[in-house]
Amino acid sequence: MRDILEALRNAWRLPDLRTKLLITFIILVVYQFATHIPVVGVDRATLSQLFASQAGGGILQTLNLLSGGAVSNFSVLANGVYPYITASIIIQLLGPIWPALEAMQREPGGREKIQRYTYYLAIPMAMLQSVAQVNIFGALAGSQIIPGWGSDWLLTFAVMATMTAGTMFAIWLGELITEQGIGNGVSIIIFSGIVARAPGNVASLLTNSPQPLFSIIVFIVILLISLVAIVIIQEGVRRIPVQYGKRVRGRRQYGGATTHIPLKVNAVGMIPLIFAQSIITLPAILAGVFPKGPVGDWFITTFGQNQGAGYWLTYFVLVVTFTFVYTEVMVGNQNLADNLQRQGGFIPGIRPGKRTDEYIRTVTRRITLVGALFLGFVAIMPGIVDLVNRLIFPAETTGNAGNAALVLGGSALIIVVGVVIDTMRQLEAQLMMRNYEGFMN
Repeated sequence: MRDILEALRNAWRLPDLRTKLLITFIILVVYQFATHIPVVGVDRATLSQLFASQAGGGILQTLNLLSGGAVSNFSVLANGVYPYITASIIIQLLGPIWPALEAMQREPGGREKIQRYTYYLAIPMAMLQSVAQVNIFGALAGSQIIPGWGSDWLLTFAVMATMTAGTMFAIWLGELITEQGIGNGVSIIIFSGIVARAPGNVASLLTNSPQPLFSIIVFIVILLISLVAIVIIQEGVRRIPVQYGKRVRGRRQYGGATTHIPLKVNAVGMIPLIFAQSIITLPAILAGVFPKGPVGDWFITTFGQNQGAGYWLTYFVLVVTFTFVYTEVMVGNQNLADNLQRQGGFIPGIRPGKRTDEYIRTVTRRITLVGALFLGFVAIMPGIVDLVNRLIFPAETTGNAGNAALVLGGSALIIVVGVVIDTMRQLEAQLMMRNYEGFMN
């Protein structure tokens, strides 16, 4: 702890790092101020009743998480960065299917083109979410939160344009943090929303729970256990030994060194959770676009209120699947086997080339299985605790208390820990470039 505080003091003493920290802080303050600017025509009384009711517990919390807390005010940033995340998922899934897109990633400047296409795709996704979000809120509240929505075309267009512009503004702020500040901008914005809402959620836990003492004990125990387990999994590494052959040039001998390839148990961090949080809201959002019906009502009830085994099973499968897919893509892009062969390195007992690539992928899949199952278990922990609460207190309505007790114990905690670790690593790298000692080991 003393090393971390000393590192933060060193970072503050350096003018360029101090500027990066200040830029990050100012952008987050601007974002939080913007989350309190409501969309034109919104009925604040209906919105407040919706969030106070049990009906708004599921999708509203998820959208509030991805928007950095803007949904609770239905502000111009109510879409948050969710459309951008959805667009990124679509582009990445199209890569292996569309050869031209996959080839573009390897071309000089290809990543910049794909990033630009992602921005373009985020615009229609933001417009779609604007329509769906208003309809879902109206379905959950029993009346339109924006009177005149759909009938007043000028008002409808103004709301869609404002929310789409808010999405692009949020993306722009995230890019500013990435380029001018410290950390990944989109993740930092989501992180700030979780932290900003944490005190209110803990207060809600104490006031709304039928068993406040039990709920707070469960909250603290799960928080501590999850924190330790997340750090262990996030920092867990499988080291594959690598031997470099000896080469003689003139009178000098090169190579012959022994090193290792560090393969992390969870190589993709909290990205699968953010992706799964985005996708899990898609059925309810699409159901909100189309006219009402029994199928649409079931989707809104299940995926809009986070209820039932269907929701939690889907969530678990999405987290595990995204962990494997994203890890496979990331390992494939690194071309570890080809790089080793070019540098004269080899894994003892494994032939260079294709056999080395197969071995690395096999080891990666085995250790990723542990990380994927852990992420999936933590993601569905609110449902597990809710089930335990119902078994212990069958006469009480404990669903909200169970979810509130896991405000920082489920996927939100993984995102918080992942963002903190990634940001601290970037800060450590900046300090070591300036001849200061590291503090993460």
